[in-house]
Amino acid sequence: MSTRILLSAALLAAVTTMPAFAQPAPAAAPAAAAPAPSWQQGRSNEQASSTLHPFAPHMTGRPAKDLPIDKLKVPAGFKVEVWADDVPEARSLALGSKGTVFVSNRNAKSVYAIVDKGGKREVKTLLKGLNSPNGIVFDKGTLYVAERHQITRYDDIENNLDNAPAGKLVVGNLDPQNQAGHFWKFLAMGPDGKLYYNVGAPGNIVMPSYFQATISRADVKTGVVEEYAHGVRNSVGFTWHPVTKALWFTEHGRDWISDDTPHDELNTAPRKGMNFGYPYCHQGDLLDPEFGKNKSCAEFTPPVQKLGAHIAPLGLRFYTGKMFPAEYKNNLFIAMHGSWNRTTKQGYNIMRVVLDAKGKVTKYEPFLEGFLTDNKGDPPMWGRPVDVMQMPDGAMLFTDDYNGIVYRISYSKK
Repeated sequence: MSTRILLSAALLAAVTTMPAFAQPAPAAAPAAAAPAPSWQQGRSNEQASSTLHPFAPHMTGRPAKDLPIDKLKVPAGFKVEVWADDVPEARSLALGSKGTVFVSNRNAKSVYAIVDKGGKREVKTLLKGLNSPNGIVFDKGTLYVAERHQITRYDDIENNLDNAPAGKLVVGNLDPQNQAGHFWKFLAMGPDGKLYYNVGAPGNIVMPSYFQATISRADVKTGVVEEYAHGVRNSVGFTWHPVTKALWFTEHGRDWISDDTPHDELNTAPRKGMNFGYPYCHQGDLLDPEFGKNKSCAEFTPPVQKLGAHIAPLGLRFYTGKMFPAEYKNNLFIAMHGSWNRTTKQGYNIMRVVLDAKGKVTKYEPFLEGFLTDNKGDPPMWGRPVDVMQMPDGAMLFTDDYNGIVYRISYSKK
């Protein structure tokens, strides 16, 4: 065997037996970019560097004694006070037949029960481990809870506040796509005895599937579901007129068109099957830059009232009590969560809507103000109203999820 062959064989053996650390390492794969949060969907290239962003609540709440409650302003004769604090991320309200006030939250996992003991309120954690239980309603002894994926009932709940019964499924499969946007539900019992709930659009401005961007209703006995209203981007509050029994609801307009458009909406749907325009038309007269092509806003039902751009209307109720002055009878009160997708912030208040006999708005004005402190601040406010509810004595409760507080508004001629 030649010397050249022996040297080649020796070299090959040396290379193949080199330790692994001597081998050149493969280039590392680039890290996958984190997906953009859902609230950024729909931004234009010019808006990509915008610093506007949503405001997260204080998830553990803040003690009322540490807050400027005296800054809250209501009309003469009215009084606003803290009714209960230590209710983390207090959202929707429901009233039991025995006086229990039920409170939900959205980002957390609990439902609370507030009971009055000798003039003092006790907050009980009623349900735990739920999946965004934003929607609640009480009817005939039963508490209904809407999570992002289902609606469940808890029977005879007021007799079991310290040991809640197991829930029974009413409607399931409400979030089959595990959508990132507008997954939280609002819940209300209609005068027809059916359970109404919303399914929001799965993004800021996208084409929804057949059951999204709707208000639907379910027969609580059979579980049969039907879509009631379509083209509703995201409603987190609905109620019924005390005289006409027509459905009224708030709706959030899309983000990332401009500071001043589109307006959020106050709508009414007196009958099944109406379409309110999303994603084609906003605020009744503004075609969407993308989805509105070859469309006309005349195809859809316009709002009863434009509420303001990005003002985030949530819970609403008609006032039917006797405590407030007579001119407040059948007025509509709307909790405004407040804007984030706007350079100059607005909202963070409760608005009063006065209607005539035909349902036309004759007055739209602030009723409670004082949470907004700096309309260009970050954050611009110290509290955010979410839901309103009339109590048996005629007083009004409202929630503040930013601090985890329930407030009471009362009236006295004195």
